[in-house]
Amino acid sequence: MTAEISDTTLIDLFRTEAETQNQVLSKGLLALERDRTSAKELEALMRAAHSLKGAARIVGVEAAVDVSHTMENCFVAAQAGALVLERPHVDVLLEGVDLLAKIAESPEAKFQVGEYVAKLNAVMDARPSAETPPSAPAPLHSPAPAAEPAAAAPEPSPEDRVLRVTANHLNRLLGLAGESRVEARWLDPFARSLLRLKRMQVELARSVDALHDSLTTVALDERTQGRIAEVRSRAAECRQFLGERLVDLEMFDRRSNNLSHRLYDEALACRMRPFMDGAQGFPRMVRDVARLLGKEVRLVIVGEQTQVDRDVLEKLEAPLNHMLRNAIDHGIEMPEQRIAAGKPLEGTITLEARHSAGMLLITLRDDGRGIDVESVRRAVVDRKLTNAETAAEMRDFELFEFLFLPGFTLKKTVTEISGRGVGLDVVLDMMKKLRGTIRISSEVGKGTTFQMQLPLTLSVLRALLVEIAGEPYGVPLAAITRTIKLPPDRIATIEGRQHFDFEGQRVGLVTAHQIFDKGEPSMAGGELSVIVVGDRAERYGLIVDRFLGERELVVQPLDPRLGKIKDISAGALMDDGTPLLIVDIEDLVRSVQRLSAAGRLSAVRNGESAVPARRKRILVVDDSLTVREFERKLLEARGYDVEVAIDGMDGWNAARLNPHDLIITDVDMPRMDGIELVSMIRKDPELKSKPVMIVSYKDREQDRARGLEAGADYYLTKGSFHDETLVQAVADLIGGA
Repeated sequence: MTAEISDTTLIDLFRTEAETQNQVLSKGLLALERDRTSAKELEALMRAAHSLKGAARIVGVEAAVDVSHTMENCFVAAQAGALVLERPHVDVLLEGVDLLAKIAESPEAKFQVGEYVAKLNAVMDARPSAETPPSAPAPLHSPAPAAEPAAAAPEPSPEDRVLRVTANHLNRLLGLAGESRVEARWLDPFARSLLRLKRMQVELARSVDALHDSLTTVALDERTQGRIAEVRSRAAECRQFLGERLVDLEMFDRRSNNLSHRLYDEALACRMRPFMDGAQGFPRMVRDVARLLGKEVRLVIVGEQTQVDRDVLEKLEAPLNHMLRNAIDHGIEMPEQRIAAGKPLEGTITLEARHSAGMLLITLRDDGRGIDVESVRRAVVDRKLTNAETAAEMRDFELFEFLFLPGFTLKKTVTEISGRGVGLDVVLDMMKKLRGTIRISSEVGKGTTFQMQLPLTLSVLRALLVEIAGEPYGVPLAAITRTIKLPPDRIATIEGRQHFDFEGQRVGLVTAHQIFDKGEPSMAGGELSVIVVGDRAERYGLIVDRFLGERELVVQPLDPRLGKIKDISAGALMDDGTPLLIVDIEDLVRSVQRLSAAGRLSAVRNGESAVPARRKRILVVDDSLTVREFERKLLEARGYDVEVAIDGMDGWNAARLNPHDLIITDVDMPRMDGIELVSMIRKDPELKSKPVMIVSYKDREQDRARGLEAGADYYLTKGSFHDETLVQAVADLIGGA
């Protein structure tokens, strides 16, 4: 190993430069496939190969020197007119780009550099002479202005130096900037409180003046008159001094707010990257997949410099990759089909990124065959996802939603590219994680469009603030379908469940107070404040106390030691510094579904909250799905409210988080057995008086004695009990439901 390779800093710099130059090489080579004699592209390619060769030589990576030197020779020959770069040349040169990337990643590894150099030289030696133009067809058409390669972009200014900063440092910087912004806003309410003090001083001065006027008819000694005059003078002096300080404070408040806002914007900008940073590999991928399928496809990227949060950009790579591959395979037709349809031989896929209304809009369009709606309709019915009558009434956008289901595909054959029904479900899942939405529109014979709407950054969240039981919560705006004020007379009840009509759909009602265990909701002006959440297939109306307005919140991750908190995703601070929790809508919808399935949704009627009479609650802890489901159904059939846990540790957490009237547990379980669970319950100050029953297959007397010694109130063997035995044992301990 050379001294240079052992220098970590130089190797890191070389990797960074190799990544940058490889991007130039890839873009330039793809552009040369369209314009084989572009002097501008050849110049950029030659410079990139030369720069990479020099950098590799400095750090002593000879393999990269040999590859880049041979590639440079190829570009120089093309510049001199001795070589016309055709597709075979570009294929081998792109292999060189891949090889250089591998060498930069692992400079100490051994690579077959000699074989590659020989291969490239052989392709160059087989070149046609410049005087004998190649017989290959000319470019399909001149490149559109939108496809102008990034190599034509202006070089960054010398001031735009690149520094290596970890993501954690950026996150902490943004967090501190957000806190600074919140602290700066605290000055405004403080200034308002001082204005109130100023008004009180004015009233005090008036009272002193009134006292002075009332004493004019009374003979006062000189000392008293002097004291009154002094009080009036001091009051005026205090009033003037406070007024001056208020002016200073208001000026400081404006400067502080402006400075904190600029600091936050700059910190946020550090997290932003051009969209092209995440899309740089797509042109090469589109070319390779199209060649594999025997198609001609051109990728046009619009909005390359659109700024996107680096976390969003990183998470978008896989979904966009899936969508581009689908567009090539499903959307773009074979060349002969396109010609027969009167289309250009070459298909076009356009990927556009832009900002709109504080959101990031990403649009992917192709000019292919489009989606056959009737094929989707038949596939939905064939897979028994709905009946034929319902499918016949569905509109296009409703049918397109089925394309996002796992395993759903319209292809009848499986290839390396697609056909397994995997792809769009991954896209939808990632959209949900990014708090975004996606829509499909298509026209047969003209193409398909996917439009994604995403937040510009995951560090800042636009949310609706709501009040629940006197506490503020943030609900992401992207997850809200609608907010409405619901009159009680619009609430209907069917089969014991309350709902209201929304856009021709029955939407079930649930109180946020029940989800967060906050008591009962309050009414404001006889109307309910309702947030409609969920997708079209399953929507719910979430009742809150009142709406507090929209805010831009700086997302503060919760301490990882807390684990995943049910129905909560993160925290934030309000303008006055008050902490609040941000609701996890997906988790909340799952909680509603569980409550609905168990028939435990609270009801609201006659303008007041009406919670059903409380049923006694039992926690069943058993690692056997069959046993715990049998016990749950048996006890629920007798009117008890039952919660289940899958092992001792899960049961211990559930016992501490929620109140229960009885705990039923197995003995042999992973992570924590039943005896240990009973012992911990008996040691806990708040749980030690809770009745506990052990239900176990172990029926030996010593097993029974061990369970009772640990603190169980009842020991029942699974081998001997039947329905009435268990129910009677529960009734003996806690009575009826």
